Amino acid sequence: MKWQLMENAVSFSDKLKLVKFILSNDKFTNGEKVKELENSWNNWLGSKHSLFVSSGSTANFLLIASIKEKYNLKAGDKVLVPACTWMTNVAPIIQLGLTPVFCDIQFNDFSFDREELQYISNKHKNIKLIFVTHLLGFTSTTRDSDLLNSLFPEAIIIDDVCESHGCTSYDGRKIGADSLGATFSTYFGHHLTSVEGGFVSTNDAELYDLMKMKRSHGMARESVNYSYYADLYKGIDKSFLFITDGYNFRNTEINAVLGLSQLKKLDKSIKIRNENYKNFCNITKTFWHNIMPMNYIESSSNFCFPLICNNEQSKKKLQSKLQKNNIEYRPIVSGNLLRHPFLKGYTICSKKKHLNVDILHKNGIYLGNNQFVNKTHLNKLEEILDQL
Repeated sequence: MKWQLMENAVSFSDKLKLVKFILSNDKFTNGEKVKELENSWNNWLGSKHSLFVSSGSTANFLLIASIKEKYNLKAGDKVLVPACTWMTNVAPIIQLGLTPVFCDIQFNDFSFDREELQYISNKHKNIKLIFVTHLLGFTSTTRDSDLLNSLFPEAIIIDDVCESHGCTSYDGRKIGADSLGATFSTYFGHHLTSVEGGFVSTNDAELYDLMKMKRSHGMARESVNYSYYADLYKGIDKSFLFITDGYNFRNTEINAVLGLSQLKKLDKSIKIRNENYKNFCNITKTFWHNIMPMNYIESSSNFCFPLICNNEQSKKKLQSKLQKNNIEYRPIVSGNLLRHPFLKGYTICSKKKHLNVDILHKNGIYLGNNQFVNKTHLNKLEEILDQL
């Protein structure tokens, strides 16, 4: 048995739809299929506005750039982020001239350590933006409470849900449905795939309009206020009228066709993933002496099976066993992101000597979970853990 991080999720039926579309159409750049996917995504998520973009990473950049412009954030303004997240959550903050402030994580949901947030609020009273990561399919319990609002009442809060499509808040609403801005990835290995792609969703019409222009070079013709801008700047040809700075973060009709086909299967895939994770949690409880047991959380939309060993020696033994049994694994996202050369010179704002994120970095790995994982995979994992 070969256990990969992700099997090929693009089915024969998906391919037939792609072939039919390609053979019967001549326009493949951003168009009607992209709009159809955006509307379908809004309906699934529960948001008012969404943009289909080239990746989850560009979704992050587009959202932060637009937040900075709309809310007039200044160079050097501080943005609170977790110390374990994907690098393109942090890179746009630095690239756009803002300053990341890093918080340790907690193990139950891999989000902000609640005890550390009070310390950070005393040290950094002027946090302007909080970028919450809902990591590995888990809802951030810190986000799903009033804690961030009470500690940082002036801060804007946005959500990265790139690998957690369908995780929910305490009231059952999907995370991102009620967010000022939320990002999602549709990369090959995620819950929903368009091979490459992502969404940024919002309920703010003004922010949506700004992001829509920025997605396409900053052009006025993307705006719902196109006529207004054309009349305001009559000395400039309205075909190429640039209202703001921008990028080419558009996606294609081909990716949208695949996304539409995949979206129909998303709820079923999430159900299978969560059932797998529930069984995984039951297995890990048996081996608490070697690995940190994980608790099943109803609000999750599981992305993977995290295994945090009690020490580095146990981790090395586990890695060896997994390799011999042809089972792929990865670090838990970045581990401690500040250990990477990319963030040399930055530190985590903490009063603790021993950080949770360092334990994660040294002792943690994850295995793939998806709609193709079954009891055979889980029985094999249980056998390997038993041998350890």
